Amino acid sequence: MAQIEVKKLNLSYGDFHALIDIDLSIETRMITAMIGPSGCGKSTLLRVFNRMNDLIEGVNITGQVLIEGNDILNHKADLIVLRKEVGMVFQRPNPFPLSIYDNITFGPRVHGTKNKKILDEIVRTSLEDVLLWDELKDKLHRSALRLSLEQQQRLCIARLTAVKPKILLMDEPCSALDPVATQNIEELFNKLKNEYTIVIVTHNMQQAARISQRAGFMLLGELVEFGDTRRIFTAPADKRTEDYITGRFG
Repeated sequence: MAQIEVKKLNLSYGDFHALIDIDLSIETRMITAMIGPSGCGKSTLLRVFNRMNDLIEGVNITGQVLIEGNDILNHKADLIVLRKEVGMVFQRPNPFPLSIYDNITFGPRVHGTKNKKILDEIVRTSLEDVLLWDELKDKLHRSALRLSLEQQQRLCIARLTAVKPKILLMDEPCSALDPVATQNIEELFNKLKNEYTIVIVTHNMQQAARISQRAGFMLLGELVEFGDTRRIFTAPADKRTEDYITGRFG
């Protein structure tokens, strides 16, 4: 079942046409990977799903983006609710300069949760979600900035799961991590997909092949090809996809 439906999406920054006639269906509780060379529109597309592009001056968007049937591009869309339901993790971990505990409870508090017992439970379950509870349960009031990069990225994911989103957007989430940490985060994604719909942008084609069930190849603002990951990587329908995957360009 499709959770995100994109129909004839176009996005421009001033005179630059960044996304061109994108049609796309993203299914529930799967990992969908978007691949393609730098500047092809992957991250721009990802940011459409929680309206982060609204923060950029001169942006113009047309078309439809339906999440569970609701058009999020409608001017009446509630962006606070949208960004609670569609969370985002960035290339470099960005924990707040607060304690581990306060990082995770920040979102629930913003949304009105004040009861300490409930907040304590949210911290425990969120850290369990990202397999950090055993490591950090006795260090909750330490600064999050003292954690390793891998722990910081896991904490940023826990900060999202604390507000119970439906969709997790991952923009190059492993680009700042070493190979071992990358493998650990990939294993975490495979666990999280049982509860969340995950959309990941990655330059790492091997990563896309390893962890995603669906994949899309983007080039110069177009979605060239989209479908089952295994088919995309073994029998692409478009020569441009094949050329990119085989290393002829990009």
